[in-house]
Amino acid sequence: MAIYTVYQPPLKRQQSAPDPERFVFVRDRFSFWAFLLGPLWMLRHRLWLVLVGFVIVAAALQFALHAVGASATVMAAAALLLHLLVGFEAATLRRFTLARRRWQNVGIVVGDDLESAERRFFDTWVRNAAADGAARAAPAAAPVLRRPPAGSDVIGLFPEPGAPR
Repeated sequence: MAIYTVYQPPLKRQQSAPDPERFVFVRDRFSFWAFLLGPLWMLRHRLWLVLVGFVIVAAALQFALHAVGASATVMAAAALLLHLLVGFEAATLRRFTLARRRWQNVGIVVGDDLESAERRFFDTWVRNAAADGAARAAPAAAPVLRRPPAGSDVIGLFPEPGAPR
């Protein structure tokens, strides 16, 4: 079972409701393509700020290791570990970018694959939208306020002093 985080795009000026086809499902897992081809993966997902940060960190790491006099093996291992980190944090990087672009996190859904996760999410989403519409149409009930009897010294679950446990 895979876990997906669901993001809703910000509404456009003429929109009154979100377009379900623009929702993004971000799967929480290791991304092989982000590990293998990190910068290209970032470009494909339009993670511009992440790409700039990655290039700066990678260049600074290589420069620092070269300045210390590290061997080529150590420099390659450091680059491999940086790419491994990108692979493990790929979903977090996408969520960061979506949140920065003001996309709203509307839920988390579990499914065997993307299609079943989408079906499960939109079934719940439509059901909640219908319930919200029915709740708006029905009048709100007045809240019931219960007050303790006058002179009661008991605080807790029992209504009167000495009640059995």
